[in-house]
Amino acid sequence: MRTILITGATDGLGRELARRLAAGDRVIVHGRDPERVRQARAAAGGTTEGILADLADLSQVDRLADEVLDRFDRIDVLVNNAGMGGGPPGAGREESKDGVELRFAVNYLAGYHLTRRLIPLLVTSAPARVVNVASAGQQAIDFADPMLTHGYGRQRAYSQSKLAQIMFTFDLAEELAEQGVTVNALHPATYMDTTMVREAGAPVMSTVDEGVAATRRLIDGLDGVSGHYFNGQRESRADAQAYDRAARKRLRELSDDLVRRALG
Repeated sequence: MRTILITGATDGLGRELARRLAAGDRVIVHGRDPERVRQARAAAGGTTEGILADLADLSQVDRLADEVLDRFDRIDVLVNNAGMGGGPPGAGREESKDGVELRFAVNYLAGYHLTRRLIPLLVTSAPARVVNVASAGQQAIDFADPMLTHGYGRQRAYSQSKLAQIMFTFDLAEELAEQGVTVNALHPATYMDTTMVREAGAPVMSTVDEGVAATRRLIDGLDGVSGHYFNGQRESRADAQAYDRAARKRLRELSDDLVRRALG
């Protein structure tokens, strides 16, 4: 029985992944609301555990990592699924508790820090996997203004955060290449029928089932495959910046600096 941690597992893709995986694996259901975590666990049945954290607060992400390391002796699969969509058009810029542009904080930085904290446990659990749920919506990071204090747009913020996930995926895959941990990213499906898509007013184009199938392929199959980006079930090319080692280094340095500032 594998132990699988899924962030953002109280709705949409994450909730359905938890429900299906709990039939044969121990699934750790993450959310920020205790009642919604309880409901997701009840819907999943099987062997589930609950864990709470608001990913817009890096101190809670840090506590989440501490709790995982204390409660569980292994993590076979980490699915960084939690995220925010672009939201309604025209809405203004928001920041996390730590003063980080909100979508960058929730969609990318929280998963970056959580994964970094859990690397030792993933390595001792090898063969293990990290699956980053990104998006085909990607935009290059402007390192002169990565927090988008000028010319802000929520879709731009969302697309930048999703590219950051993929850049981290490629970096971490290289780092862990000889340690038995594979790291891949995917766009699970386009405009799935989820709360996030409906709240954005976007037309539903795919089912959650399609997204689950694509994500489970990275959880259950493709042994030894690492450092790739998939669009659904097809290997694909990300934005060009994802392949720029210098840009990935700048992102890593920015991320570490933001974490240090938040946590001291």
